[in-house]
Amino acid sequence: LLSACATAPPARDLSRFQAAAPRSMLIVPVVNQSVDITASDYFLSTLTLPLAEKGYYIFPVHLVKRVLEDEGLSDANLVHGASAERLGNLFGADSILYVTIEHWDAKYYVLSTTVTVQLSYVIKDGRSGETLWNHRQQMIYTPQNSNSGHPLATLIVAAVNAAVTKAAPNYLPLARQANNISFAYPGPGIPPGPYAAETAGTRN
Repeated sequence: LLSACATAPPARDLSRFQAAAPRSMLIVPVVNQSVDITASDYFLSTLTLPLAEKGYYIFPVHLVKRVLEDEGLSDANLVHGASAERLGNLFGADSILYVTIEHWDAKYYVLSTTVTVQLSYVIKDGRSGETLWNHRQQMIYTPQNSNSGHPLATLIVAAVNAAVTKAAPNYLPLARQANNISFAYPGPGIPPGPYAAETAGTRN
């Protein structure tokens, strides 16, 4: 059994986003501030589907990465430091999503392990560079140990579960939950894009 806790702020002013009315969204490489060198690539794979399902045209992330490398932007920090107007012009994108991984780690406490994912999202206008939306989301994941009725057995199970979680933490469910909460509308997220009706029809 697993439990997760999340913090989500109330809905915010989306007037700038609605005035810009983006139809397409460019997802640029993720800046990774964690010690897990694989975090950015794993997390990047979770972003396309929820945004496409919200009705936005999403540029293929692997093609985007290749084009950016050809433009001398091979590092995610360089991409985030480049002007949004430059990136928007390069791809013809209405909006650009920047994500920074602030935490992607598992802390071991002998009888429990806590897995934490903390992300910072920013969407900028690809024409003006103006910030249209931003959000920070943290997800915490802790195994819940069942009580067998025998104190020693319960401690052994807890220790084993903690060790397994520490050895192979599964970050992707947390990352997907973070995306779902962050992009939820009404809520902290962004409104549906112009292709939302078409996407819903395809699922039906």
